[in-house]
Amino acid sequence: MDKNHLLASKTTKTLDFNELDQTTGNIYEAISVISRRAEQINEGIRAEINEKLEEFTTFTDSLEEVFENREQIEFSKQYEALPKPHAMAVHEWLDGKIYTRYPDAEETPNA
Repeated sequence: MDKNHLLASKTTKTLDFNELDQTTGNIYEAISVISRRAEQINEGIRAEINEKLEEFTTFTDSLEEVFENREQIEFSKQYEALPKPHAMAVHEWLDGKIYTRYPDAEETPNA
């Protein structure tokens, strides 16, 4: 996980629309880009969590046996304390780390 993501706000914060649509000129387009980036961040976090949780899996034959693993609990608390993916995406957008491109508008050389 990128350490810059940890700098994102962990609480709800009011944002100025003029800041958000400064690069695109369209608030809806800016929100669309931010939401797509939030989905990418969420998928990355989810993959990282699943990878680390595989280390804690135990296979038992009995359903009555439930093990309390302190490491797993601490690991879960660590990820619950992270900022939400949409806050991370907004932070990246305001810092100018997300760019947009339009494949339809790009000129393709004719051969």
